Amino acid sequence: MHKPHPHPSGRAPSGGPDRRGERRRLRIVLVLTLGYAVAEIVGGLATGSLALLADAGHMLTDVASLGLALGALWMSGRPATIRHTYAYGRVEILVALVNGLFMWGVVVWIALEAVRRLAEEAPVDAVPMLVVASGGLVVNLIAYAILHHAGGAAERSLNLRGAGLHVLGDLLGSVGAMTAAIVIRLTGWTRADPLASLAIAILILLSSWRVVRDAVHVLLEGAPAGVDVGDLIETLRRVEGVAGVHDLHVWTITSGYPALSAHVVCDHGEARDMLLARLNRVLRERYGITHTTIQLEPETPPDHARPMARPVPTVE
Repeated sequence: MHKPHPHPSGRAPSGGPDRRGERRRLRIVLVLTLGYAVAEIVGGLATGSLALLADAGHMLTDVASLGLALGALWMSGRPATIRHTYAYGRVEILVALVNGLFMWGVVVWIALEAVRRLAEEAPVDAVPMLVVASGGLVVNLIAYAILHHAGGAAERSLNLRGAGLHVLGDLLGSVGAMTAAIVIRLTGWTRADPLASLAIAILILLSSWRVVRDAVHVLLEGAPAGVDVGDLIETLRRVEGVAGVHDLHVWTITSGYPALSAHVVCDHGEARDMLLARLNRVLRERYGITHTTIQLEPETPPDHARPMARPVPTVE
């Protein structure tokens, strides 16, 4: 099992996510995408189809993005150092952000190309377009299923979600190309191709917006998704032996790896080891937070319980 990133002190924080399965899925998807991109290039050159060549170019950019995501997972698995005490877990968040922003660029290109084709109607050979697009649909369905295998891992990892966006874009592209090819074959209306592309661009934009938003939220050290900070504070205050909670911070180091730091005021005479164990158990079982830094502070005694200060003698 993948070991959590060690601290420079030699201790390893618990709760670090296991990335081996994600790397394996990305490698398989990378090979599938690259293989079919080559097939589309061959098909486009053989049939003279510009649409297939354009889609092949789109898939090659996805190959580059998938390779970047795979490299990010490799970086995030490297051990911590004195200079990078949290190791390189944030690299995958940065890559997810880059992938999301890159998809916005793809959406702009699709929209501009679709507008151009609406203005200048071009001939399209529908039959080979339908055949190649159907094969692309099968390949992309397999790739999408691989990324979402094992209990929805892509929902837990921003990096996989970013990579999944590219596969989803290819999948929608295949559906749009098939639909357009059928319409063109039956009616001869070639503008069906750019109209389908515009619809796909809107769907990609909506999906990529969520990935960009979540990546920025992590980089700004916002609270992890699903954690109500107000409820968390009240829960800690109700733990036996707690007199107060302040300076609490909860954030995400990388996908699936939340962290918390807080100052907790102990009741007078409370056993600190037992209190710390209770706090960590609540955080682990209720909120899934295992990487914690909790500073326990003694409760300030009331004024009447404080020892009287001795008067300072005066010299006459």
